[in-house]
Amino acid sequence: MPAGVRREVTLKLTGNDRLRRVQKLNDRDIHALSRCLRNSTCVTGLDVRYNNITDEGARHLADLLQENSALCSLDLMGNDILTDGAEVLAKSLHRNNVLLSLRLSGNKIGNRGAMFFASMLQMNTTLQELDLADCDLGTQSVIAFAIVLNSNTSLRSLNISRPLLFSHQEELSVHMSRMLSVSQTLTELHLGKMSMTDSGMERLSEGLRFNHSLRQLDLRCNRVTRDGVRSLAEVLKQNATLEILDLSSNRMEDDGAVYLSEAVARPTCGLRALSITSNNIGSLGLVSLAEAMKGNGALTHIYIWGNHLEEPVCQAFRDLTASGRLPAAHTDVSAYEVDGRVYLAEVFRGLRRHYYRTPSYGRDTRPAAAAAPALTADAPTSSPLRNPPALQIPLTLFLPSSSIAAVPPQTGFTDGTHQESSTCASETSVLPSPALRG
Repeated sequence: MPAGVRREVTLKLTGNDRLRRVQKLNDRDIHALSRCLRNSTCVTGLDVRYNNITDEGARHLADLLQENSALCSLDLMGNDILTDGAEVLAKSLHRNNVLLSLRLSGNKIGNRGAMFFASMLQMNTTLQELDLADCDLGTQSVIAFAIVLNSNTSLRSLNISRPLLFSHQEELSVHMSRMLSVSQTLTELHLGKMSMTDSGMERLSEGLRFNHSLRQLDLRCNRVTRDGVRSLAEVLKQNATLEILDLSSNRMEDDGAVYLSEAVARPTCGLRALSITSNNIGSLGLVSLAEAMKGNGALTHIYIWGNHLEEPVCQAFRDLTASGRLPAAHTDVSAYEVDGRVYLAEVFRGLRRHYYRTPSYGRDTRPAAAAAPALTADAPTSSPLRNPPALQIPLTLFLPSSSIAAVPPQTGFTDGTHQESSTCASETSVLPSPALRG
């Protein structure tokens, strides 16, 4: 190993491998693994998605977070962690100054569990990415996150999609609007499946008028119609910061698409990627967007499948791709011709290919399949942890989930190099790992 070079290792022990049969990790395995990693200085990422980790396993991981000084990323997506596990994990981060990314989506920690993480953000000044989508959050915890982010200056990305809400009022949008009006550090916000209506969109737009940091806004699967889109479009006309907007599976129809096209046509609009799939949009709205793209070169990615793709729309988007204005890899439709008539076929591309389920090999970071990570990869950052002075060699180790508990407590990775144990040597491969998102 050359002088000045530090090896970084991400352990991927996922339980959703569809190519081979794996034994999912349990709490006993996590205990053994945490003991192995206690003094490790080269393992910077741990991915244990879709295993059988419960609150007991979360306690072992909490102990690891308090003792390990190198772990920057922890992915616990799709396990069985509940409120008690969320509490110990959140408390372990009160004084942690290393972890940058924590994903807990799919763990039913509930409203009380999420409150512990909101409280943690008042003390933690390092965590930059927190994913609590599909965790059964309640109104109280969502409001708590909005209040805490008024003063937190470290968090860059927050995902609280699909909470369990039982109120038809828009108090959540009011608090999020206030947060956005003062936040200068949050760059990515996911508010999908929150039953947001036009009233909530109007409130949120008021806060966006004063925000100059947010680059990605996810509002998919809400109940926003043309009136709510009109409020948002007025903000987009003057907002040069917001680059990625996901409005898929709403109800904007033609009028809403026309409002968006008016914003896109403005040279002051900074949108680079727009998803409006499944919005009941017809020829008028989609052709207006196609015409707006001809006059403004900022918008380079657009996704329209699930709308009414009539012949004028097919012709307009074929012209965009044929002229080079819209690269074929930057949209989810492909033109073809039959008997002199142009049609559009679906191509499986989008802002983010996976939201709750991720492939066994990790996040899909191909620019065509998942445009949002690619577009945000060049985000500026002021965190010294993301720009260490030493040259790094990122590695990803794919290990089988079986027999983890048999690994001795001090086996592997404690001296900065990989030492294969007899339980995993035959199934270990080393592949490049994408850097932690900026």
